[in-house]
Amino acid sequence: MSARATLTRRHLIGGLGLLALPRLARAQGFAGLSDSADGFTPVTPGKAFSFPADHAPHDDFRIEWWYVTANLSDAGGRAYGLQWTLFRSAARPGPQAEGFDNQQLWMAHAAVTRADSHRSTEKFARGGIGQAGVEGKPFQAWIDDWQLRGTGATDDQTLAPLDMTASTADFSYALHLEAGRPVVLQGIGGYSRKSERGQASYYYSQPFYRARGRIIFDDTPVEVTGMAWLDREWSSQPLASDQSGWDWFALHFAGGEKLMLYRMRQGNGDYTSGTWITADGAARQLGPDGIAMRPTETVAIGERKLPVGWRVEIAALGIAIDTAPLNPKAWMGTRVPYWEGPISFRGSHSGVGYLELTGY
Repeated sequence: MSARATLTRRHLIGGLGLLALPRLARAQGFAGLSDSADGFTPVTPGKAFSFPADHAPHDDFRIEWWYVTANLSDAGGRAYGLQWTLFRSAARPGPQAEGFDNQQLWMAHAAVTRADSHRSTEKFARGGIGQAGVEGKPFQAWIDDWQLRGTGATDDQTLAPLDMTASTADFSYALHLEAGRPVVLQGIGGYSRKSERGQASYYYSQPFYRARGRIIFDDTPVEVTGMAWLDREWSSQPLASDQSGWDWFALHFAGGEKLMLYRMRQGNGDYTSGTWITADGAARQLGPDGIAMRPTETVAIGERKLPVGWRVEIAALGIAIDTAPLNPKAWMGTRVPYWEGPISFRGSHSGVGYLELTGY
């Protein structure tokens, strides 16, 4: 083993310390995501996406994630929500170092939610030693024994089929994901603006997964089926300095359509954007002027008050819906804390989805 790859207490404490002590000051935005991006590659319009290359990591950008949520039910109709997320964060820009000197830090979250319970857990890893990572072909994302894995049959354009697993002392799950439509580029050709001042990400989704598998909860196995949604996003500075966090929706409509919406909270007026996706996979960007989002229900978790119910209106699409959480207490008490849970909606349209609330 080379001197650069030798494990030392300094390497271990330094690497895990960066993961365990995120900057959560409101002035710096959620988890420090508004910090200066000097030395990292910027996000600019006009990128030509290429698969499977863009399923793999982009180490020259500061932050990215592979993010799956699933709305599921068992044979008796009981609803479940499921989350599997892998984050990569670069501690510094520049050429990639070897072994434990590698600057890539990995964090993963897993959760299962029912109406009466929400359980979550997390893992951390240092890059450069194979404990965590992502490969584009055949696709595989992992941290320890948590897996999001394709096979030789996985199609680069649909990113399917995939098998997804995670386990902890409180729960485990294994899902098989299929999709018959290509991934969807968010924003303008995958360029997703987060403010009027240049903050942006590269962003695409696979919202058409059909899911089936098993959840083990309280040592009881449950067979489940439903829908899942994968988000892929990377950036070097996704938040502006006065943006404290975001409210994000991924919605499955009963007619087969999909809707992604987010509100970036900022001091001088929120920045809102979204994408309407038809049942056949055609995407239409929604500008800030056409989206109305208003909290209708809050829940107190510790000293935080979180808007877990919403009224969403998009006049151009004839959408006027009210959302409700499956479990208002779906708080992710992880090192970087946030609210993430399954929701349902009704009104002009009906369906299910996921809501994420950060920076509260």
